[in-house]
Amino acid sequence: MVHSNSRQLALVFDFGGVLIEWDPRNLYRKIFNNDLAAVENFLRDSKFMEWNIHQDAGRPFSEAVDEFCSRMPQYCDLIRLYDQRYEESITGPNWQTVEILRALKAASYPLYGLSNWPAEKWRLVRPKYEFFGWFDDILISGEVKLAKPDPRIFSLFLEQIGLPAEQCLYIDDSPHNTQVAGQMGFQTIHFRSAEQLHEELCHRGILDGVL
Repeated sequence: MVHSNSRQLALVFDFGGVLIEWDPRNLYRKIFNNDLAAVENFLRDSKFMEWNIHQDAGRPFSEAVDEFCSRMPQYCDLIRLYDQRYEESITGPNWQTVEILRALKAASYPLYGLSNWPAEKWRLVRPKYEFFGWFDDILISGEVKLAKPDPRIFSLFLEQIGLPAEQCLYIDDSPHNTQVAGQMGFQTIHFRSAEQLHEELCHRGILDGVL
């Protein structure tokens, strides 16, 4: 059941970790033959996540790989594999969250996406999943060359959709992102699981019932 007094609230979803199961470990576990310690050592020593955020903010992968290889040649082949086999870092949708999204869409809630994603990889993935078409609008960090938690991307998002922050409920698995969004006036939910999201939406009077 959907409560009409919440109908005008816009629901804003992060994608990776909320609707899509992305993690570079999904790829590197294969490359390291399920040696999880070796995977973690590589990700830590290469500062993979710090390197990757620059692609989220618009740096082309060709430039990013060249920069990485010049700086850390011992890991060059591994980082090239991430570029070449990027889609193996995605195991698929979080279907329980997709079902929540479907219910919100059926109830005519305004739905928006605000996600950190390299532009060229986003273009690979978007056509594969029908539910990306359910959103009224989507802002991808790599396309605007700003990445969360930079407050400027939240301001740009609000400008793009033409709504005030107070009218938006922002859902993200990163507490840093939800903290910045909250400081800017968004209502927020720090996503930890589809069940927890459903409970919080029910508590806020947006959805009732079970998944």
